[in-house]
Amino acid sequence: MVSTDAKQPLLPVHSDPPLTDKKRRYHCSISAPKTDTQLESTKANALFPFPCSKLILGAIHPSFRQVVLLLATYLGTGITFFFLVSHQLSGKKTNVIIDALYFCVVTMTTVGYGDIVPNSALTKLLACAFVFSGMALVALFLSKAADYLVEKQEVLLIRGLHLRRKVGTSEMLKELETNRVRYKFIISAMFLLVLIAVGTAVLWRVEKLEFIDAFYCVCSTITTLGYGDKSFSTEGGRVFAIIWILTSTVCVAQFFLYLAELNAERRQRLLTKWVLKRRMTFMDLEAADIDKDGFVGSAEFVIYKLKEMGKISQEDIAIVMEEFESLDVDHLGTLLVTDLLIAQSTE
Repeated sequence: MVSTDAKQPLLPVHSDPPLTDKKRRYHCSISAPKTDTQLESTKANALFPFPCSKLILGAIHPSFRQVVLLLATYLGTGITFFFLVSHQLSGKKTNVIIDALYFCVVTMTTVGYGDIVPNSALTKLLACAFVFSGMALVALFLSKAADYLVEKQEVLLIRGLHLRRKVGTSEMLKELETNRVRYKFIISAMFLLVLIAVGTAVLWRVEKLEFIDAFYCVCSTITTLGYGDKSFSTEGGRVFAIIWILTSTVCVAQFFLYLAELNAERRQRLLTKWVLKRRMTFMDLEAADIDKDGFVGSAEFVIYKLKEMGKISQEDIAIVMEEFESLDVDHLGTLLVTDLLIAQSTE
């Protein structure tokens, strides 16, 4: 497009041409919802934008009550089975019911201390079944509980950061949308530190381990290493471990997930800053001219910049433009009510 022939180059052009010279004109929709309205309705409507999606997504992303019900069902089934075959489990034992529940938790979180182990063909097969179903439960559902707890604390964190001024609902939603990943990372890190401290204290005071051994056992547990040389061996310690192991292992997984998301978000922001600061070239202007009419309008410029930032891809643009072409029945480069009526009548 940049050449020495009679055509005028893109760069010297400082204003849009008249409407008659332009194939495509881009307009803001008067009826488009405002940002504040979108923020207010995001929580309620964003997850279910089309019919039947509520049912589909509800099965994939269950509510917190469903998570609790599934966990209770899994643990209840495990207690029943391992209680009935408790005589076929060997190792350090305290209370039959507590040991059965403790064994389920250690199995489903893949900690596997080895202080209680199956010693018959039946119990080994049961352990295999429960470890696979337990891993699936942790991977698919227990993170929902962690997200639920973190999201409940996000509002408290924002209020704590703005104690000297009142924070309204709209301001709070904007703050959450802007710094959501950072707040989740901070809260999960705080939870993790508390769980490490509490676990170390219980192992030190209840299990009578040395402080270093207690901290060592905590670290090997929450990372699911489970060496087995140090574990919970008393009845009180195992009652505590049932809840603590579930919470801490999930919290560690969420912590590293949010860390990865935070790193990805930081890289995205650095890329955005670089794109916005980089000077436009003749090749950029040529690439930004989507309709190849010799002019780059504001909408074309925005689309090109979004592509550079990685927000959208050429495939996304092609799909949207294909829909636009199908709705633009008169091929004038604009959409009117008559275009929509004609397009709907032909469906």
